[in-house]
Amino acid sequence: MSDMYLVDVSGNLTSEPIRKGFGRGLLEAGKRWDNVVAACADLTDSTQMSLFAEEFPERYIEIGVAEQNLVTTGSGLAAMGKVPFVSSYAAFMPGRCWEQIRTTICLNDRPVKLIGSHAGVSVGPDGATHQMLEDLALMRVLPNMVVLAPCDSVEAEKATLAMALDKRPNYMRLAREATPIITTDKTPFEIGPAYVLTEGADVSLIATGTMTYQALVAAEELKKDGIQAEVVHVPTIKPLDAGTILASVRKTGAVVTAEEGQIVGGLGGAIAELLSEEQPAPIKRIGMRDRFGESGAPDKLLEYFGLDARHIRLAAHSVVDKK
Repeated sequence: MSDMYLVDVSGNLTSEPIRKGFGRGLLEAGKRWDNVVAACADLTDSTQMSLFAEEFPERYIEIGVAEQNLVTTGSGLAAMGKVPFVSSYAAFMPGRCWEQIRTTICLNDRPVKLIGSHAGVSVGPDGATHQMLEDLALMRVLPNMVVLAPCDSVEAEKATLAMALDKRPNYMRLAREATPIITTDKTPFEIGPAYVLTEGADVSLIATGTMTYQALVAAEELKKDGIQAEVVHVPTIKPLDAGTILASVRKTGAVVTAEEGQIVGGLGGAIAELLSEEQPAPIKRIGMRDRFGESGAPDKLLEYFGLDARHIRLAAHSVVDKK
């Protein structure tokens, strides 16, 4: 592993909520480009849009608890040449306003930047109503939409700046709880590419968002079992970097995908679709399996639902045995 990525299986890495990186990135985007504007559904502190709102009050709109109005306002701002960032909890956006996103943003190909915060079961005590697990599938199916899930706050900051320059509709999912920081200022990021974090010959661990750290820990543990795992981080779920993923799978011949959401239609679905057409291989998908979340401590929920490094490790053994 190069000095561009960090992993410590003892858990001593610095941790920070991914959403804080978005907040810093949006503030910096506002300083760089006058046409960047923002709107929120009464959750500026939670989504970290407060930094921008305080610095640029004349470029911030408080919509209130009206997510359908939020995204349609964003579409209108984009039609007038602005670069609008709109944010809410992912359970409400895209959860509550998917039709408006489809019709006013995607159909018109407006470059609105949608930020869905507090996604995944790691929202914890808020429970199933607020644990958005279907957003990757909902947004990936929409024509014209770019779908992003950064692995830590440093990458989220870079992704926000990249989104401001992208001419397409974008959706970025953010986690609530502190997540280990595994990238550095030297780590590359562009919208589109997947990144090989560690090289291996036996199995490809393909992960996105918060689960990339779990995949890195699993890869370290698999070394003890004599299995060399290649970790591929996929911050851009759509458009999918088919070239990097296929190159990894051709080398290893076995795949485990990992995401903090439903395996149907999300990253695991995208990888399964790609492999079925281009490179059939044994595959095990780690994610929520057709069920809702529950209230509990974030770490306990990840373990309970099989979304941690131990379960990735077990899945890797399963697919390697099938080769």
